[in-house]
Amino acid sequence: MTGYGVAERHTEKYSVKVEIKALNGKYLDLNLRMPRFLMSKEIEIRNTFGKLIERGSATLSVNIVKHEISESEIQINEALAKQYYTKLKSLSEQLDAPEHDIFKITTGMHDVIYQDQDQLDPDLYTLILDVGKKAFHEFDEFRIREGNSLQDVLHGYTATILTGIPKIEEFEPERTATTRERLHKKLSQLLDDESFDKNRFEQELIYYLEKMDINEEKIRLSEHCNHFIESLSNNPKGKSLNFVAQEMGREINTLGSKANHTGIQKEVIAMKEELEKIKEQVLNLL
Repeated sequence: MTGYGVAERHTEKYSVKVEIKALNGKYLDLNLRMPRFLMSKEIEIRNTFGKLIERGSATLSVNIVKHEISESEIQINEALAKQYYTKLKSLSEQLDAPEHDIFKITTGMHDVIYQDQDQLDPDLYTLILDVGKKAFHEFDEFRIREGNSLQDVLHGYTATILTGIPKIEEFEPERTATTRERLHKKLSQLLDDESFDKNRFEQELIYYLEKMDINEEKIRLSEHCNHFIESLSNNPKGKSLNFVAQEMGREINTLGSKANHTGIQKEVIAMKEELEKIKEQVLNLL
């Protein structure tokens, strides 16, 4: 399920902002974006917020601004700077290029001048977790609002399937008459046939009667739809709703195989379209 949440807090020493966003996904795929000095806490942060987010393609971003930086935090890697300078000067002499910018270029090279942040301030880490949990609260509220909207959508799809049952029943008298006429023709053909087999006729009659009867399928489909709607109001899990949707699909398919009538087939197709929408949206539920 999609979601978005952001929170920030400012103290005398730090400004911390945490942003969480997620798109629909069957499994959890959590991407962390945070300063390098937090890498030692990556597993802990991943486990803490992964359990909260549960599922989806999610990104957790941590932005930190230090308002005070001590002199001891600024470090210069002199050995690395000397190597860069020597190599650049040698290259400059080979190419007969000007040397006046070599020192400036050297100080701008990666890891020559850096902040020593290996020691993570415990107060800063506590602040990050607190802000992160506030961001998750907002993120979760977003998902709840989306879930309520999705609940209404799923309820509408299921109600549409239910309205198809009485529409099917309107075609049943015509379907029964057509089937009766077909049976009369077959019966006439069998009676004129010298090789008429009474047992075979009874078997075919039973087959047609079973194929005609769709009452059980209508009843079960109605029960599954009502169960689905009832489950929507009881904080359902996506998997449990998917199981109910599969049962609905089984009854709809059986109705289609037994339809033997163009009007009923059209209603079955309409039901299948709504069911596909349900299955697609159920994947967005946790």
